[in-house]
Amino acid sequence: MRLPAVFMILMSIPLVAVAQGQPESVIELTTVGDKVSYAVGLNIGRSLQQQGLEVNLKLLSAGIAAILSDTKPAMTDEQAQAAFIEYQSEKAKAGKEIVRKFLEENAKKKGVQQTKSGLQYLVLREGTGEKPTSQNTVSTHYRGKLINGNVFDESYKGEAPAATDSPVSFGVTQVISGWTEALQLMKVGAKYRLFIPPELAYGERGQSSIPPNSLLIFEIELVSIK
Repeated sequence: MRLPAVFMILMSIPLVAVAQGQPESVIELTTVGDKVSYAVGLNIGRSLQQQGLEVNLKLLSAGIAAILSDTKPAMTDEQAQAAFIEYQSEKAKAGKEIVRKFLEENAKKKGVQQTKSGLQYLVLREGTGEKPTSQNTVSTHYRGKLINGNVFDESYKGEAPAATDSPVSFGVTQVISGWTEALQLMKVGAKYRLFIPPELAYGERGQSSIPPNSLLIFEIELVSIK
């Protein structure tokens, strides 16, 4: 059975050290086997949490037990595959609806502008320099967040870029299409907040810590054009 990529991580999880600190309930880890078993459980839990997968712990344990005890599972491989596909489909539909409602409400907010492509942006500070073209390389400071506020990428760690923070340089067309479009609207020195729908970002495939069908919110400052 070929599982979707999001689930394959559960089959190739590296072992990690058990976290420091006193657990909420006393768990005895006497043998190496005990420690490995608990470490695998921690990794599975973290993976499920990072992927945003909602599971029934009792049934999850039952599925693992069925395989390890070599008993007949409650569903076939084909049924399991169908369940994964159905789950992903439902999550995708729910995600798209969340994005649709967000953009619909966001478009009504003061100062928010929307382009023909669906990109929304808010001018936080206008620039005074030139605008880049698709042929240029630019230098920027930025911070990217998901709708839930989680930061997935940034060029600075504080509330604003510091003198010790290095801007990031790249070609105008070497980034997601939402960025390519927005950069060509900005003048050097400008700072915009971008609301980039999935089709102008990573779409249904997602990227690393960015789930599929995610709307991305960026604050971007155009430092210079090279």
